[in-house]
Order: sequence, then C-alpha cells, then structure tokens
Amino acid sequence: MKYFYEDGKQLISVMAPILIAQASMIGMNFLDTAMAGHAGREDLAGVSVGANLFMPMITSINGVLMAATPILAQLLGRGEKGRISEVVRTGMMLGLLMAGLMTGGYFLAADYIMGGLGLEPEVERIADGYLLAVTAGTFFAFPMMPLRALADTAVGTSVSMKLYLSALPINAALNYFLIFGHGGFPRLGGIGAGVATALTYIILLCFFVTFTLHSPFLEGKKLFSSFSVRKDDWKEYLGIGIPNGLGIFMETSLFGFIILFIAPFGTDILAAHQAAMNYSGLIYMLPLSFSMALTILVGMEAGAGHYRQAHRMSHTGMKMAVFCGMAAAFATITGRFEIARIYTGETHLMEIITLFLSYTAAWQIFDGIACPIQGILRGYKDVKIPFYMSMTAYWGICLPSGIWLEHITAEGPFAYWQGLVIGVGFSALLMGIRLHQVEKSQNKRCVSVSSD
Repeated sequence: MKYFYEDGKQLISVMAPILIAQASMIGMNFLDTAMAGHAGREDLAGVSVGANLFMPMITSINGVLMAATPILAQLLGRGEKGRISEVVRTGMMLGLLMAGLMTGGYFLAADYIMGGLGLEPEVERIADGYLLAVTAGTFFAFPMMPLRALADTAVGTSVSMKLYLSALPINAALNYFLIFGHGGFPRLGGIGAGVATALTYIILLCFFVTFTLHSPFLEGKKLFSSFSVRKDDWKEYLGIGIPNGLGIFMETSLFGFIILFIAPFGTDILAAHQAAMNYSGLIYMLPLSFSMALTILVGMEAGAGHYRQAHRMSHTGMKMAVFCGMAAAFATITGRFEIARIYTGETHLMEIITLFLSYTAAWQIFDGIACPIQGILRGYKDVKIPFYMSMTAYWGICLPSGIWLEHITAEGPFAYWQGLVIGVGFSALLMGIRLHQVEKSQNKRCVSVSSD
C-alpha cells in the first residue's frame, strides 16, 4: 500500500498536467464542432466529415512522432543527455516530411473521397474547406510534437499544460470571429473552424520554440544551431514510431472509415454520430494521459534498468486508469441528456445523440484498460506486436462485427457502435496478454542477472 501511494502520487504529478494539456488540445476540436453546430446543421455535418477524415491521419502521424517520448525518457534514465538535441531535431525534420506527405495526399485524394460520400453539396463544400485548412496547419503542428516530448521528459509535463491552456482561449476567439463573421471578419461557417485551428497551431509552435530557446535545461540554442542528424536516430525513431503510428491508425482510421457506413443514414444521424464522437474524443484524453505519463515514467525506469520499479509503476497506473474509466462511463450514462444539449437545441437530434452516448460509455470502460497498457508497452519500446494486436482487434473483429450486426438486426447505424465496443474489448484483452508476456520476460532477466 505504501508503494501504491508513492507511485500513485508520482504518476498523478506527471499525468494531471498531461490531462489538462490534452483536454485543451482536444478542446479545440470540441470548440470547432460545438460552435459550428450553432452555425447550422450543414456546418456541423461538414465539420463532422472533415474532422473524421483528418483525425485518423493526424493522430497516426503524431503516434509516429511520439517515438521521441520513450527514446528521450530512456536516454535520460541512462544519463545520456548528449544525444537529446539530435533526437529532437530528427523528430522535427520527420514532422515536416510527414506534413508534406499529408498535404500531397489531400490534393490527390480529397475530391475523390468527398465525391464518394454522397453528401449534400453544401456539406461537401464545408467539409473540403475545413480539411484543407487543418491540413495546412500540420506544417506547424507536427514539428511541435518532438519539442513537446522534450519539455515533458526533461523539464516536466506542466510546461505543455500551460502552453496548451494559453492556446485554448485563442482558438475560441478565432472561432468566434471566423465562424460567425464577428469583428469585421468574413463569415466562414464550418470552414472558419478549420482556419482557426490552423492559426492556433502556428501560435502554439511559436510558444514551444520560444520556451525551448529560453530554458536553461533544454539547450535550445544547440538544438536550433545545426541541421545535423544521425542515421541511427532516424532508424530508431522510425523503428518505434512507424509501428506505434500504424497501431494508432488501426483504431482512429476505423472511426473515420465507419462514417462511410453511417453517412447513407442521413444528415441528422451523421451530425449525431459526430457529436458522440466529439465527446468520446474529449473523454479519451483521460486514458491517453495515463498512457503518455506511463510511457515517460516506465521508460525512465526501464532505461535505468530498474525493471521491478517499472513493473510496480505500471500496475499502479493500471489500477488508477481502470477506476477512472469506470467513473467516466458512469458520468456519461447519467449525464447523457445534458451532454447532448451542448451540441444542439433540436429535440429530435438530442434523442439520437443520447443513444450514441450509451455505447460511448461502454467503449470508455474497455479503452480505459487498452490505452494505458499501450503507453506502458511504448515505455518498454515494445510496439511491433501491439501493432498487430490493434490491427486484429479493430479491423479483424470490430468492423466485421458492425457490418454483421447491421445486417442481422434492426439497429442501423448503432450496430457500428456496438462493433466498436466489441473491438476495443478485444484490444484490451490482447494488450493485457502482451504486457504480461513482456513483464514475465523481464522478471526472468532480473533473476538471471541476480544469480550471476
């Protein structure tokens, strides 16, 4: 119990600022959707489509760039601070490369994808404009991620918290002016939400660069004084980042892909689905924050070779994460009507949203298990097998379950949310098995070393 209290206190000190920072980050998407919804149903549906197409890509690429966190954590655990600048520099260059690839993908595929969705013309126009704006913003969002990883591991997670918190009201103000046309700005509707998000990314990158340059702990001048990188850093970054990013893509792309099956049910269903997805994304920040904090703490202990302490921290983190996931699910069920009112004042639309939120609550319980385990495994730099597990759970079980349920029941679009619950449940089971295998192997290694 003593260790649980000590480890829990340390975990909270790292996790709480991450949670606030992530909530601020997802808060921008929340504001985009909620404020666009009050501009009109077409704006809400358009932002819905644009966000669902954009989020799988940005979260997956962020997953690649998040490789900086376990690499930096283990370097700090081993006391190898000399390589830190080169690792971060590599991540920033990779971020710019990814932004370029994503922009190219937009111009090659966006029109084809939009045309295949069968949207109303106005909804398609808004979705396309929103997607273009946020894609342009990735040239600033992606290079920012390695700088955030550096601040989180070397200085503390409170830095990111403060910077993201300061950006949230900026995003809200930009939304107010650009969506509704206040203050002499043109009324851009849902497209304005995308422009506001892109501008906020620019401001956030400036915040992180300024902090890095002025912090005596981060050696910002050394970081930005050269373009030199090491081939080994690229290899390690991609070796961890690509499986991690693909694993995230297996989950997030599924949410975006499911919209292809939900869109034919009409604009009201599409808007309600997006409202539930938007709320789910906000609540997802809780297990994700546990995941990110555990990557840092477990990574530092593993880098130092303290596997028993790393196992102890991971078990403490899991107990806390599961409890918080169940609490979040209970809050969603009991407050689903109040949550629906945030997104719309139309009674019919509110009723549909509350039905989607019921499935969201079940999803939260299982994700409160799967997501933190992924963070622990990432701290051990174990990412390849979890990737295959994610692919199996989401594309081998989740989507087929949704399609099958739609055809044998009268659930319609809700069948796909039932499939999501089934898929994340299998993901939690498979991730738990993998964590047990990794820790069992490390325990044997510790016993072998002790015997020697």
